[in-house]
Amino acid sequence: MGLIASLIKLLHDPAEAVTHIAVAFDDPIESFRNRLFDGYKTSASLPNDVLEQFPLAQAGICALGLALWPQDEFEADDAIATAATRADDAFREIRILSPDKDFGQLVNDRVVQIDRARNRVLDAAGVADRLGVTPAGVPLLLALQGDAADGIPGVPGFGAKSAQTVVNRYGALDAIPTACAQWDVSLRGRDKLCETLNAMRSEIALYETLARLRTDVPLDCGVADVLFGGIPQAAFVAWCDTVNATSLKTRPRRWKHA
Repeated sequence: MGLIASLIKLLHDPAEAVTHIAVAFDDPIESFRNRLFDGYKTSASLPNDVLEQFPLAQAGICALGLALWPQDEFEADDAIATAATRADDAFREIRILSPDKDFGQLVNDRVVQIDRARNRVLDAAGVADRLGVTPAGVPLLLALQGDAADGIPGVPGFGAKSAQTVVNRYGALDAIPTACAQWDVSLRGRDKLCETLNAMRSEIALYETLARLRTDVPLDCGVADVLFGGIPQAAFVAWCDTVNATSLKTRPRRWKHA
């Protein structure tokens, strides 16, 4: 089980020095966003053998002694957003271990985004360097340029640079002038982009809603709820036996003391 092996590696990573941790899970993939927009991502592209592993993976996460937040009405990203914004002041830093673009909107003085594959920590300046906008501008950016990973189509004619320019100048959809002559930005095909945007304002508002992470998920995310006190050996070994993952039994080094 690659997921469990990766989590074990994370738990032993001195750079992370994990003290509190939770894993959010889409179960199922579909959420309230699918009711808002038919084109939003679904489980249709996932092979059945992958979907069938979800219960085993979740059981493995629990066997590691980690807090698990499976989501059905909301998405895993919403659970993470809720925890990040509601976190107790006892947490000096909150680290979101995912490179997904939409998490950039959560970054602030205390929340950072971690791209482990590239060994990169994204603070607010890092988000701006990567996406070309401040964290607050990320939902509108994704609405304009689209986000293929989530099935957000974006606005025809808008690429990354044009979307960044508009977001940085106006900040909010309602603040973008409807009169094209009032667009005081330097863009190739400015008038055409303006006309397209005006014709799609309701769609863009919907796309921005899809891209904006929710922070009202019912969630137990207090300090005690996400405390990591080590891997419970008996439960983890039992899970390994269940899935015939013998090679994983000896990998943990942070066992929970009775």
